[in-house]
Amino acid sequence: MFESEVSRMACMAIAVALVACQVDGKGSEGGPDAGATTGGESTGSGEDSSSMDVRADCADGTSWSAGTVAFVDASEAWGLVDIMPVGIRLSVGDIDADGWPDLVVRSGTGGDNFSGGGTRNTWLLRNQQDGTFADVTEASGFTTARAGGTGRSAPVVIWGDVDNDGDLDAYAGIPDASNEIVETSELLLNDGRGVFVLATAESALRVARGEMPYGAAFLDYDRDGNLDLWVAEYVLDGSPAQDRLFRGDGSGGFEDVTEAVGLQTLQWSSVRSINQGRSHTQAWAAAACDFNGDGWTDLLASSYGRAPNHLWRNDAGVFENQSVASGYAFDQRVDWSDNESARCWCSLHPEDGDCSGVPEPAYITCNVDSDAFRWNHTYDREPFRLGGNSGASICRDIDNDGHIDILTTEIVHWDVGESSDPSELLFNTGSGDITFDRPGNETTGLTREHSGVTWDDGDITGSVFDFDNDGWADVYIGSTDYTGTRGLLYHQVTPRQFEAVVPAEGIDQPRSHGSAIADFDRDGDLDIVVGHSSARCGADCRDTFEVRLFENQMGVGSNWVQLDLQPGEGANGSAIGARVSVSTGELTQVQEVGGGHGQWGNQDDRVLHFGLGTSCFADVTVTWPDAAGTVETFRVGSGYRWRLAAGSDAEPLLP
Repeated sequence: MFESEVSRMACMAIAVALVACQVDGKGSEGGPDAGATTGGESTGSGEDSSSMDVRADCADGTSWSAGTVAFVDASEAWGLVDIMPVGIRLSVGDIDADGWPDLVVRSGTGGDNFSGGGTRNTWLLRNQQDGTFADVTEASGFTTARAGGTGRSAPVVIWGDVDNDGDLDAYAGIPDASNEIVETSELLLNDGRGVFVLATAESALRVARGEMPYGAAFLDYDRDGNLDLWVAEYVLDGSPAQDRLFRGDGSGGFEDVTEAVGLQTLQWSSVRSINQGRSHTQAWAAAACDFNGDGWTDLLASSYGRAPNHLWRNDAGVFENQSVASGYAFDQRVDWSDNESARCWCSLHPEDGDCSGVPEPAYITCNVDSDAFRWNHTYDREPFRLGGNSGASICRDIDNDGHIDILTTEIVHWDVGESSDPSELLFNTGSGDITFDRPGNETTGLTREHSGVTWDDGDITGSVFDFDNDGWADVYIGSTDYTGTRGLLYHQVTPRQFEAVVPAEGIDQPRSHGSAIADFDRDGDLDIVVGHSSARCGADCRDTFEVRLFENQMGVGSNWVQLDLQPGEGANGSAIGARVSVSTGELTQVQEVGGGHGQWGNQDDRVLHFGLGTSCFADVTVTWPDAAGTVETFRVGSGYRWRLAAGSDAEPLLP
């Protein structure tokens, strides 16, 4: 349970430095209150904290370096080994509002049989606050079917307070291209205790049988105080599908406003429109972020199959297609002459367009009977076919310049060559129109070694988080489904420069599919839960495929703050879309409260975590997601979770 507000009299500026402040008259020994500083320390911004009534548990600060073990596999201790056989779809949400992050794990599209030994596809896991999870799926009603029983699956799950009653509700999307599944996508309303009931049957979210949602994100696109839903659709009837935006009414009802707000795209009938990013995506993931800082949330849909990704700029509730102009649709690498299949084609058809000067294939043997094994010379030279197979897009200010950047994850095969977009960082230029630079992995250090001629990068999911609390975001890429793939952790050493963290010191997970971030044990550093795909498994897979939790070991000696935002009237109850700037004087970090991202609806904890490096205090600016874009400032100290309620002072909570 949350602790009450710190007594201001107990934290007067005359308090002696290094004397612990009291919370409700209670001291602490060896805990977060030990060594708390209320006066005499220099604040991170250069201001003397003796003039401030701020509590802090100051430390020297930490930064990871090679040879330091940052994570340990704590899966068995948390009970994950005993709970489930497999899981790759992960979302964090505090379902019972007790301040401890819970977890929902999914593995497929089938329902659940809760009898002994029955097939399971969904696990709702409650954090027991003691380093273990409890399976509460059946008791919670989370998989209750509208037709009765527990047969409803939930491959796509994201969390948000849809009815603004103070607890997290869930969107549970069901891909159903065959139109054979009786149950549909649904909204589940929380009673505040983590028990769920199906929302109105008339909702537009559930009338579309035969839909293919592969990603979803909550947002408030029109800033009316009610959460809306962005759904990225994959393929229907063999063709890319229309992504959709649903406007929420604040009570659990939704209407489809896709066309009304300018988001309609075209069928795949014109190469020109596809190259311009005006045709449907073949979406694998969704995201919603404010890239130009104007207070209006923009939309992303990343597309599989070397089809253009979509970026929609939100202009006060109406959307403008900036997919190609922004540089997000595909990268600038368009030389296809090192594609082994293209070389084979040109070897067999030397008179065809652009084939002059194309080298012979280096590694494959082609003949007239087999022709090229993966090349369409009519279409594969077009810009839209020289992009990537995009998985997740994760929004975060990577380089602390105040602009939200993007990490994209991509599947790349050895034979395609340099034209295929790799997983990489797209840095926001700060343009109001929204544009990105792609410096490339050789520049940023997000490189990897490939053994042998043939290889595959199966990057589908990923996370961005400051694992060592040094104030700089780090990168995790989940690579999966192919021989030799694994999770890859990179530490940001200097702005935009990364170094690899070896698995023994970071995250040792082969075939890593799915990831979610939270401080699960509330010890002041961010932990990570990762999945394990069983697709194409060989000797490099784990013996068992359960989700694994890697506990962070960097919290001791570090400075950090966690911010639990409680919005006021006129803003959605989850504070999704709130923009938070944390400044220590040495650096300024920007994060937004997210409403889901990635393939199948990955989601991190809505409580924002900021590493402070060597600083003990920070100034926080919150721009609330209400119609006025209300801005408030707070002063916080390290070592605490702070409740930031609109119109109130910052309230320190025990970690």
